Amino acid sequence: MKQETPCIAVCFIDPKSKLCLGCGRTLPEIARWHKMDSNERLDVMATLHQRMLDAGLQIPAPRPERQANS
Repeated sequence: MKQETPCIAVCFIDPKSKLCLGCGRTLPEIARWHKMDSNERLDVMATLHQRMLDAGLQIPAPRPERQANS
């Protein structure tokens, strides 16, 4: 099951756009993330790539998913 978070552990807020350079979320979104339901999280996640492009921010490479030990 894929975790419902865009976080890649690169947490730094761009002062101009107010977006996290790692995931594209705003501070209020990050603060509320654990309170959001699955649909709300997915709705936010669907906007992140475009909002970072619109802000002129570099899109970071996704964090590799961990694989279970066999």
